[in-house]
Amino acid sequence: MAPKILCVAEKPSIAKAVAQHLSGGNFNTRPITGSPYVKNYEFEYTFAPPWGSCSVVMTSVLGHLTSQDFDERYRRWNDCDPGQLFDAPIVKYVDKKNQPIAKNIESQAAYAKGLFIWTDCDREGEHIGTEIREAASKRNARLEVKRARFSNIERAHVLRAAQNPIAVDEHQANAIEARIELDLRIGAAFTRLQTLNLQRLGPELSEAILSYGSCQFPTLGFVVDRYFRVRNFIAEDFWSINVTHTRDDILVRFSWDRVRVYDRMSVTIMLERCLRSQSAEVMSVQKKPTSKWRPLPLTTLDLQKMGTWYLRMDSATVMKVAEELYNKGFISYPRTETDQFDKGMDLKKLVEKQIIDDRWGGFARELLDGNFRTPRAGRKNDKAHPPIHPICHASPSALGSDQHCRVYELVTRRFLACCSEDAKGESTDVKISYGDERFHTHGLTVIERNYLNVYPYDKWESTQQLPRFAVGERFVPDEANIVLGKTSPPAYLTEADLLALMDANGIGTDATMADHIAKIQDRNYVMTRPRSGTRTETDDNDQSENGVGRRGGRTGRGSRGSSRGARGGASSSGSSRGSGQKEFIPTTLGVALVKGYENVGFETSLSKPFLRKEVALPPIRESQWR
Repeated sequence: MAPKILCVAEKPSIAKAVAQHLSGGNFNTRPITGSPYVKNYEFEYTFAPPWGSCSVVMTSVLGHLTSQDFDERYRRWNDCDPGQLFDAPIVKYVDKKNQPIAKNIESQAAYAKGLFIWTDCDREGEHIGTEIREAASKRNARLEVKRARFSNIERAHVLRAAQNPIAVDEHQANAIEARIELDLRIGAAFTRLQTLNLQRLGPELSEAILSYGSCQFPTLGFVVDRYFRVRNFIAEDFWSINVTHTRDDILVRFSWDRVRVYDRMSVTIMLERCLRSQSAEVMSVQKKPTSKWRPLPLTTLDLQKMGTWYLRMDSATVMKVAEELYNKGFISYPRTETDQFDKGMDLKKLVEKQIIDDRWGGFARELLDGNFRTPRAGRKNDKAHPPIHPICHASPSALGSDQHCRVYELVTRRFLACCSEDAKGESTDVKISYGDERFHTHGLTVIERNYLNVYPYDKWESTQQLPRFAVGERFVPDEANIVLGKTSPPAYLTEADLLALMDANGIGTDATMADHIAKIQDRNYVMTRPRSGTRTETDDNDQSENGVGRRGGRTGRGSRGSSRGARGGASSSGSSRGSGQKEFIPTTLGVALVKGYENVGFETSLSKPFLRKEVALPPIRESQWR
């Protein structure tokens, strides 16, 4: 009789896909009692030695199998001091919805020779693997445990993982175990502390749960910090010099290399030196090919940010819709940090499925006819899932709601853009010397749009073509004037800005960031309001007023100065993002919580990301500390 191998995946969809590949489509499906989503798939498969030909049962869990809570003596809020929760015993248990799944694993493991774990190959998946091992070992302590290492469900990749199992990474699993315990103890202790103390302050708080979380609170801290940066901002005047010249009926605007100076008298002297020289000299003319890079493969964070920028959906809604599209088999798993496709993936086959679409089918056909390019590879690979991409073509009628259609369209257009070629253009840069000052202008001609033809979320447009300039020639500018500007405060955070800050500072994961943002809104720590205008988020936006200097009797024009991206923020890839955007404003309660903890005088602020960032550092492997 062939030995039995129990295989357990993290999700039912993965279990079915793996069973399909390993069995060649020849398997029996059996439901389990108590869980409508989990199935057992039975088939025969020949593993590498020493396993050989085996009878396989493939099943799954639904994420984490176990939960943790305090011992019964510490669960009632008034039964102990919140500080005691840091030492209180913790009980691990299987909650009611997972009990049928745990029993299924126990019963299937009873007569099995080996356990193959098919969870995601990240720290969370490694910990879930140990939970599965613990459940299986209750009925069979002699079970030999291995894990399959895979990052996508391409057939060749799955077969290779089945033939080359590895050991469970205990260090990765222990890192998650420690994080879960810390989150429970810290969250419960501080939540009880602030809730029980602040509920006494008035009827508005008497029934409120004032929760604290080690990711939730730094998220609130970002919003409060930006709020006070805006409120406390003091505008400063600055002055710059603008030079214009008309040639071949084209008005050319030259920008000052100094950009701005905060002393008017100094700028006046500089302008006078320019005017005394009467003519400007062309120092350099440079024409060169330029490109706008196609986007990287789509990650969860990018999906959330693009959803808020372009689809006008909050990140929690974007993820809910994406999960539903995944469960229906339309897109790949939408929670991934990976921005590079495995070399073994057949991407052309995925492109081929899109040629029947009326909107982007023609572009997909062009890719298959010779325009296909291997996608760019980013720097992130969580080794658990490939970048988000469409699995099959789906018509609007099959997708259903408008939200599902828009998210699917974004995922598909992003994928096709990744497989296309960079946009091509030619840039012209002219630098001039006028008196003691240097000025420059820039022109762009887009020659080949390429990926932009399918990807409307990026903007790259030709500017007015510059007239011909020759190095060494001199000309008299039509106008040179001083322009007064004022520094303006940074804008309040949008959800995309907040997501970028959380990512840059290690607050939450791609799977939990949206939940943390939703939580601080649910707790009434922050509120949202429509953002007015289309100003891009900056640390130091400059807004110029009417020109105050003149040459030849012509009044200078107002202009906008250059700006720097905000710390931890993200650019909009050339697209204006303002209309329909919402910005976060902390409530009085949110400000009071952050300022209250700051006034306690802790060595490390609880509203800053530093503590959580240390907790989330990758675990030290045994090979590193030997």
